[in-house]
Amino acid sequence: MYAAMDHVTTAYDLGSDSGSGSGSGSWTIEPVTRGALGRIWKMSGPSGDWAVKEMLFGCDEHQVRREAALRDASEALGITSPRLLKNSEGAHVTRLPPHLGGSCLKLYDWVDGTGADPTAPEILAWVGRTLALLHTAGAGATEAPSAWHDTCPTASEWQALHQKTAGSGLPWSDELADFPDRATEFSRHVTPAADRTDLVTSHLDVQPQNVLVGRDGPVLIDWDNAGSTTPGRELAWVVYAWSGRNRPNLDAARQLVRAYVAAGGPGTIRTLNAFSMLLATSLNYIQVQAEAALDPTRTPDERAFADDQVRTSLSALPDLPTLSLLIKELAPEW
Repeated sequence: MYAAMDHVTTAYDLGSDSGSGSGSGSWTIEPVTRGALGRIWKMSGPSGDWAVKEMLFGCDEHQVRREAALRDASEALGITSPRLLKNSEGAHVTRLPPHLGGSCLKLYDWVDGTGADPTAPEILAWVGRTLALLHTAGAGATEAPSAWHDTCPTASEWQALHQKTAGSGLPWSDELADFPDRATEFSRHVTPAADRTDLVTSHLDVQPQNVLVGRDGPVLIDWDNAGSTTPGRELAWVVYAWSGRNRPNLDAARQLVRAYVAAGGPGTIRTLNAFSMLLATSLNYIQVQAEAALDPTRTPDERAFADDQVRTSLSALPDLPTLSLLIKELAPEW
């Protein structure tokens, strides 16, 4: 990315004269963090600070247009988020030339802030209200939810994955031997959305790590997953993520839901099928990262990242009794 700064500043009309990563010249760039889909860089120069998102595995430009449209509609309702900038050609995605790696890049405003406290009542209220506003902004979706959010691997696919990992030396390989039975129990509650008239386009990743608290309050970041779902399924996912996951803070869950309902949120959580999106994405993520950890075409860093993600995800799978407890405790809120 250091060599790509001139290309980025030109593509977005930010000025030129980039320096090296060591801080010389007018522009500097430094890595900040990486996730499953991309790496974030902070680029600083005469026009300010910017977040450059380097997409590691390509980029669906239709998905990016969906992200931009939802983000703009949400801003009109009062949700604060970093702008997704267009380049000089009017596109939200910039592809580097082959000699600079060929990656797809997105450029955002840089947000200075600290991580949100998931136990703070004012943050929980903001999350509930924000989710309700998102469901208002994205109402009337016509696209079907993606398979990532609506389906999950079959028992035979888990068995085939275990066979691929046998003898790999990966520490979680043995755990996959008994995983098909566990995954089958989860998959009973993973179903396609039955009522397609209820679909909304929403963020689909409103978790604590994607909320920063800046000088002017909370900011919602990382809109890459924006897509279709039903309000109740995203609400269930968000309640689980913000109330302590498998160690639930029931007061936090109630505070979030009350703020959601008060702001006109249409979703409810009445059965385990409301957690369909949570269970589907949890299982799909393990499968995708396990395949990546075994893929010889991936870089050593990519395989190490995937290995760590599998180990972490296997130990943090949602607990069905916990989900049942949330349903029971939240029943009076509907």
